[in-house]
Amino acid sequence: MAGILIILICWAVGNLLSLLLGGYVSGNIIGMLLLYAALHFKVVKPERVAPTAKFLLGTMALFFVPFGVGLMESYVVLKESWLAIAVAAMVSTLLVMAVVAVVYIMMRKKL
Repeated sequence: MAGILIILICWAVGNLLSLLLGGYVSGNIIGMLLLYAALHFKVVKPERVAPTAKFLLGTMALFFVPFGVGLMESYVVLKESWLAIAVAAMVSTLLVMAVVAVVYIMMRKKL
């Protein structure tokens, strides 16, 4: 029970900070960073959130069902814009891979 409470507190504080900062960064991302910081600095023990985290990861596929239904509802828009969507997906994937590679190289040099 404590695990879900800790995760929800990090999520809520992340959303609050996002609102205060103008919404430039998603509250979910800020919440994950807060949870990471709490675990890293040993404010929260990993054993307290591990069962909840395992459960959420195990059921994560269910969270994508509404998005899949939304995609099916947007068939006409997807059909009209398939090329732009494909190009955006490829470019963003390559950018993410490049950024991850650069960050990995920088982190390896520090270790």
